Formats: sequence, structure tokens, C-alpha cells
Amino acid sequence: MTSTASYRGRGRPRGFVEDEALDRAIHVFWEHGYEGTSLSDLTAAMGINKPSLYIAFGSKEELFKRALVRYKDTYVAYAAGTLEEPTAYAVIESYLRTAVDALTGSGHPPGCLSIQGGLSCAPSNSGISEFLAAYRAVFEGELAQRLARAEKEGDLVGGTDTAALARFVVTLGQGLAVHAAAGAGREDLQAAVEVGLRAIAAYVPSGTSVTPAAANGA
Repeated sequence: MTSTASYRGRGRPRGFVEDEALDRAIHVFWEHGYEGTSLSDLTAAMGINKPSLYIAFGSKEELFKRALVRYKDTYVAYAAGTLEEPTAYAVIESYLRTAVDALTGSGHPPGCLSIQGGLSCAPSNSGISEFLAAYRAVFEGELAQRLARAEKEGDLVGGTDTAALARFVVTLGQGLAVHAAAGAGREDLQAAVEVGLRAIAAYVPSGTSVTPAAANGA
């Protein structure tokens, strides 16, 4: 990002790269949450002034939404891939284990932007809470569909409430995010995943071998 001393066109600084600006905004929102982040925090991190921020992104709220989309496409891009695992158990294990790795990775605040971004919002910012809830619901719905397919294929015990199972898995993932943000380490979070996987194993048809993989980095 170059100096903001010179501007051109629509008020963006020379050398303005939108993805780089969004990456910097992600870190600020991730660390402070939506309400805890000021425009001054954002402009300082992004290397632009307030008029340029408004010109480029419209508003703080729109910037946050754009940042969350960028976050999904980068930091949590792994989630979609977990749905391609060959069995329901492998899908869930892959999701939870890679989530722990992502939540405790270096180079960014611990935890998850979609959780920390709006843990507490005033009524005036209820739109942010609703936006985040809708964002989180997308993966839960995709997971529920994948598990429903698994149940039809005999990969889960017949009659499994796949929507409830998906909600359980996603709730566990969100809990891991909260604990990671509070300072829990990778080893402790992977131990919690082990407990969760024992519960998931109960939905695997009898006679099917289930051996949890070793926790990465544990």
C-alpha cells in the first residue's frame, strides 16, 4: 500500500489495491469486533482517509460485509472442501480439525471473524448480527444437505436427524472459535474435537470402522 498523500480518480490513493485494503480491514474487525472498531482504526490500518473509505466501500457496514466475504474466500476457504470428503464422519472430522488449525493459526487474531465480529451489538447495529447469523447459517445448511445425502446412502444410521446433527457440529465449531479467541491452544481444542467425534461415531452404522485421524499439530 503506497502513501495516501496523492489521490486520483475517485479519491483512492495511488496504488490502492482493494483486496489488500480488505485484508487489513479484516484484521481490525477480527481483533476489535464491529462495534469496537472505529473509522480511525480502519483508515489507519488500510492506509486511506475517511473520504476515500466512503468512496471505495460506501460505509463502515458495507466495508464489514465486504471484508466478511473476503474472509470467507480466504481464511475459511477450507470449509467448502470438507464437504467433499467421502463419508459423513470424514466430513465432520475434517471440518472440525481444519477449523482448529485455522482458529489457532499464526498471522491473524485467534478465533473467527464471523463470531467475534458481532458477539455483542447494540440494537442500532442489529443488521450486523443478522448478517453474521445468515452467513453462519449458509455452511450449516450445506452441511445438513451433505449429511442428508449420507443418510440416504446408508452412511449414517437410518432416521438420523441430519439437520440437528449439522447444527451440533457447527455449534461445536463455533464454541471452538470462542475458546480459541479466549486463548485456548490447539492441543486443548483438538482434545475437545476428540470428544465430539466420539459422539458423532454413534451415528455411524454398526460394522463400519471409525478411527479418528491424529490431530494436526497436537
